[in-house]
Amino acid sequence: MHPPLSPTDLATLIDEADAAARRLHRKLALPAADLDDLRQDLLIDVICRLPGFDRRRGTIGAFAGIVLRNRSSRIAIRHHRQRRAQGGTMLSLDAPVAGSGEPLGCLLAEADGLVAWHGQDRDTQADIQTREAMRSALARLPEADRRFCCGLAHHSVTALAAEGFGSRSALYRRLADLRHVLTAYGLGPCWDDLAAA
Repeated sequence: MHPPLSPTDLATLIDEADAAARRLHRKLALPAADLDDLRQDLLIDVICRLPGFDRRRGTIGAFAGIVLRNRSSRIAIRHHRQRRAQGGTMLSLDAPVAGSGEPLGCLLAEADGLVAWHGQDRDTQADIQTREAMRSALARLPEADRRFCCGLAHHSVTALAAEGFGSRSALYRRLADLRHVLTAYGLGPCWDDLAAA
């Protein structure tokens, strides 16, 4: 059992989590209501990792800073992946459109598609070109790498390792190598979306 925290240590953890939450909130440009959720998420992560804290190696503030920085990075990566997957930031359908003054929801037709209703700017021609570039690049890969890419589209690296594709570390090295190969074949951000899935 880990020794109980002193009130000073607890105050330090709360202050560090609050500062990290404010930095991350500002960096991600999140709504004001998300600040408390971020603060709570970060604080819980620090508390869960307290058994790994060793006073001989440093202060509790330094320990919390490292844990919070790592957790903030993971939250930011997840947030950016979600934002990229939905084609950018979400717009309110009640937001007035510049020039007309009417809400966006009144100006969208059903034929515009679901992405338009979510305020996402999608170019059909660019999507078609991306799909064709993906098909062309994947066709150049060996069969084992194609299977690996198809697996990444539906499963995490951990799940693929459990299914017998290899160890996690080997799969991450293979993924890094594939990124370079697919970038050379003309794929960029769309490959990152596939790999993030």
